[in-house]
Amino acid sequence: VLPERLQRREAERQQGVERQRQKKEAQVVKEEQSEFFLAAFAREREAVEALLAAGTLEEAAARLQALQKLLTGSVRFLAPYEVRQGQETVARLQGDLAARRQQLQPKKKFAFHALKKEAAPGSAPRPAEPAPPAPAAPGPGLAEGESGGPPLCGFSGAQDEELELGPAELLQRDVLLSELRGCRVRLRGNPNTLRVRDCRGCTVLCGPVSTSVLVDGCSDCLLALACQQLRTHRTRDCRVYVQVTSRAVIEACTQVSFAPYSWSYPGIEADFESSGLDRNSNNWNLVDDFDWLATDKPSPNWSLIPEQERITCWD
Repeated sequence: VLPERLQRREAERQQGVERQRQKKEAQVVKEEQSEFFLAAFAREREAVEALLAAGTLEEAAARLQALQKLLTGSVRFLAPYEVRQGQETVARLQGDLAARRQQLQPKKKFAFHALKKEAAPGSAPRPAEPAPPAPAAPGPGLAEGESGGPPLCGFSGAQDEELELGPAELLQRDVLLSELRGCRVRLRGNPNTLRVRDCRGCTVLCGPVSTSVLVDGCSDCLLALACQQLRTHRTRDCRVYVQVTSRAVIEACTQVSFAPYSWSYPGIEADFESSGLDRNSNNWNLVDDFDWLATDKPSPNWSLIPEQERITCWD
């Protein structure tokens, strides 16, 4: 009996040693992958910054998209703080790109205008032409990653309205929806980025977004979003139907629920093709909560919408 007991104990010890060895090897591989990613990410970031400084914006946009894909493909072995730093860097560069595009837009050419003729004696004076409306000033308090200039397109301050933009208006543009109340917004097309800020009781249906979506300070909203990266801050009581390439991120959020993206419209397949998103890659049910560090218990701040409760008809 004694030899058998000793043999069993020795076998258990050997198994423990083997498990520790495999765990150590896996940790070494993970650290090597992380070091490789950080070096590659830093090189690409510097390249994008140099292209932005030189004004080579199309190449900068392409390199920035490649940087986003590098981050998306590496999240499985990165630590949460490394993912967050990478996402913040990409968002900052997207804001810098939008600002440089606005800065380098060609200015209107100077032209001489004909002098107004004096009105003939006794004739009625010609009514003055109305001045063109001034562009809306950006709202106070910029969301994270948002450029300081006015949005290229979007809606702000509307209440209880049906709002819509089409493919020609959206194609590869940055869109901002801010301070909307009780509105239904349809964005049929392929934006570059989308920011939904300080909205209440709204429905936002958006076609495929090439890069990132930021939802900040919203409540009681229904959103349908397809993107590479989804970040949700300071948001509560919202339902999100999403197709996302990387893992979605929430922070300072409560009662946010998720389901797979199911909105559709004529031409959406062409918009997916132009966006570069892979329809077969969807991590809609993988969410990182930066306020919940426990690994053995799920975060109480988000949940999955039960299948029987999901919307199937959006009209």
